[in-house]
Amino acid sequence: MKTTYTYDHYFKYDEIKKILESFVEKYPYLIDLKVNCVTEKGRNQYLAILTNKKTGDMLEKPGFYLDGNIHAGEVTASMCAMHTIDYLLTNYDSDQTCKKILDEMTVYVIPRVTPDGAEVYLSSPYTLRSVDRIHKDKEGGIKEEDLDDDGVIRMMAIKSAYGAWKKDPKDDSLMTLRDPSDDEGDFYEIYPEGSLEGYDGDENLKVRKRGWGLDFNRNFPFGWNPEPRQSGAGDYPLSNIETKAIVDFVLSHPNIGGAAIGHTSGGLILYPPGTKSPDKAPQGDIAILKAIAKMGEEELSYQPMNIFDSFLSSQEFYDSGALDDWMYETQGIPAYTMEFWDVCAKAGVKRNWGEKKEDIYEDLKRFEAIMKWVKENVPQYYMDWKPINHPQFGEVLIGGFNYKFTQQNPPEKFLLEELEHDTKFNIRFIKAMPKLHIDSLTCEQIDENLYKVEAIIGNHGYLSTALSDLAMQNDYAKPVIVNIEGGELISGKKSQEIKELQGYASTQTGVYYYGNITTLQSAKARKKLSWIIKAKQGTKIMVEASQIKAGKTSSSITI
Repeated sequence: MKTTYTYDHYFKYDEIKKILESFVEKYPYLIDLKVNCVTEKGRNQYLAILTNKKTGDMLEKPGFYLDGNIHAGEVTASMCAMHTIDYLLTNYDSDQTCKKILDEMTVYVIPRVTPDGAEVYLSSPYTLRSVDRIHKDKEGGIKEEDLDDDGVIRMMAIKSAYGAWKKDPKDDSLMTLRDPSDDEGDFYEIYPEGSLEGYDGDENLKVRKRGWGLDFNRNFPFGWNPEPRQSGAGDYPLSNIETKAIVDFVLSHPNIGGAAIGHTSGGLILYPPGTKSPDKAPQGDIAILKAIAKMGEEELSYQPMNIFDSFLSSQEFYDSGALDDWMYETQGIPAYTMEFWDVCAKAGVKRNWGEKKEDIYEDLKRFEAIMKWVKENVPQYYMDWKPINHPQFGEVLIGGFNYKFTQQNPPEKFLLEELEHDTKFNIRFIKAMPKLHIDSLTCEQIDENLYKVEAIIGNHGYLSTALSDLAMQNDYAKPVIVNIEGGELISGKKSQEIKELQGYASTQTGVYYYGNITTLQSAKARKKLSWIIKAKQGTKIMVEASQIKAGKTSSSITI
């Protein structure tokens, strides 16, 4: 896929800023760059607005929302967002699909939700959930630290008679579980590489969780729960400036009709609801969510999955306060969490999501396969066990792979493939938005200076103008407004509402009656309106239809 920039490394903040500003300079009529918020450390949460300004206002076109990096370490997602921006702009003049999207629609992109957190992740050995702000800090335990100054936090094996691990007799580079009969030999406890903090003589060591515990994707208003019920949720919904800025933006841009929210990892396309079984959601919505997710499966080879039924480990203590749930449940927007990159599939040990919880032996088998894949494909991210002198434990072993760019994100040489597949899915998803169209506008003379004007207003998109059945049930949906101008109105309304125009997603069709394909009922996607107008020949009659999710269109006829 043709792009202006090269995607062979992960962009830091200054590079994202420079690239976005260069696009504004090169394509001023196609992109605006806004600052959605300024973080506590003074970095900008950038918002790119992509649309052809010459073909209409951004709010008068169907809108699509795309973001990345709501979690600091999930930097693949911000690269996917940047790649989609790049592809649409770079190919506007040469690709009819890109041109049509930017002429007729608006694409809103927040490439990096947490610029502070991502900068720590990309500039230091440390990992973190969302941001480097102290939250629920607890002292004591082994604190992550790069003891050998190689820029990576690896595994640290401490020899101990109480250890649960031993070196694998078949492969000295691996550790394996000590079995119940093992009573002789060297045994190890395995922790993250680091130093011991707050040691009080207790030999029962533990990992000290760094005080960067905030999780932005638990801070959104729908389903929010306080801690300790929901770790990382923050003091109250939208207590983080970065999450509040997203909600404020979505509410002030009501033309948004679909959302792809970027995360890593696992190779999954997750769809709501996330706080209840999909059996309790409108089944028409579930069918639509599955159909759009299927496009993602085709482009990315990712597994579509409902969040609540299949992804969450507990349906009693489920994760909540997520952006996709807030978008769907309170705005009616079909929203997806994209879990990019699946190292398990690369290693030939694809994880069985949605099935019974696997035991530690299955997990270990998968871990060993990943370790082997890393050693064979990206050896620069692997290190055999090596002894170092620990300031508190004496000699310890340090080794393993760089988790950041093997498991959590793809190694750089595998990055572009992920980005290109995701951009293809984003383009297909964008094209599913509702699209208003005036199919016909006719005029018939019924008496001297008296005319019957008829218009057929239609929705040519996949999604309904309401977006979802949930939006209709909860009265979120806005009607289509049709206005007529010209002549003297004798009957009919100058401005009238159409409650909903369904998309072709609502067409009842399938394979019926011993294999025949049959459409039982087409979607209620068009509506005929009529007026009686008194006018002289040569009078121009203008009909305009608009709806916040489906855009604006107009047509005219001269009597």
